[in-house]
Amino acid sequence: MPRRSQPLPRPSATASLILRRTALKPRLAIILGSGFGPVAQAVEVEREFSYRDLPGFPVGSAPGHEGRLRIGTWHSVPVAVLSGRAHYYEGFEPAEVVFATRVLAAMGVETLLVTNAAGGIHPGFRVGDFMILNDHINFLGMNPLRGPVGEGEQRFVDMTRAYDPDLQQHLKAAARSIRLPVREGVYLAVSGPSFETPAEIRAFRHWGADAVGMSTVPEVIVARQLGLRVAGCSCITNAAAGLGGQAQVVSAQEVLEVAKTREQRACEWIGAFVRRIGSGPTETPKVARPKSTKPKSAGSKPSRKSAPKKASPSS
Repeated sequence: MPRRSQPLPRPSATASLILRRTALKPRLAIILGSGFGPVAQAVEVEREFSYRDLPGFPVGSAPGHEGRLRIGTWHSVPVAVLSGRAHYYEGFEPAEVVFATRVLAAMGVETLLVTNAAGGIHPGFRVGDFMILNDHINFLGMNPLRGPVGEGEQRFVDMTRAYDPDLQQHLKAAARSIRLPVREGVYLAVSGPSFETPAEIRAFRHWGADAVGMSTVPEVIVARQLGLRVAGCSCITNAAAGLGGQAQVVSAQEVLEVAKTREQRACEWIGAFVRRIGSGPTETPKVARPKSTKPKSAGSKPSRKSAPKKASPSS
């Protein structure tokens, strides 16, 4: 279980170890949450590492998170795939939760796709839907940037465009190309591991949250600090507490079972996304992208009068 007795190594040191053992230099990385596991199997692996063999990488215990880094090609695009992540609720320190993201940046990754399982809060969402993240609410009670600032890094990071608008458009186009209806909305992160109460979900809904989970936000914050372009998507694996009827019981088993039924479609969608962004030159990442474009709904556009709905653990 977590409780590190020694300080974390420099991310650049772990990145160098990885790069010495592979000829590929991926510019795209994907962090897999529940429901997105088959993506790891879809990659033509050139080199594979267990997290246990990578200095500084936390080894989690959440179901569905195998703890392996795969480097290879997918649709001829070099990619780094983190099959599993560490969660704050497992007892890891914030710096440990985001260590792998810092290593990816040190490896030269420019674009990061984060995925998760989430509970649906928005009244128009249904179990099994996919949602493109257009923003998030950090309700974890922590920020991974707290503390000393690394050399050349910013402390006060602009999060106005945390999720790159161009990458959101690529996710929408990829979904259309495989005839997959997708939603779009705001992801709210809680610390867990207990699920939310119905009263909490009602509050989150008034805040504007469309889905809730227990991950993703720390990695996105650090990715933006390091200048990575970020895209994100969720699989809505359950109705949030109080939204599934009087007999509702929210469980981790439900999350995993629903995620399993949507794995193949998730893999097709992410594969189509990789093919799209790999067909052209990668943009130079920017820490701030001050656009005034409003995020729009992807696919079926549910009413946002009374926003979200949620419940989900291992995202």
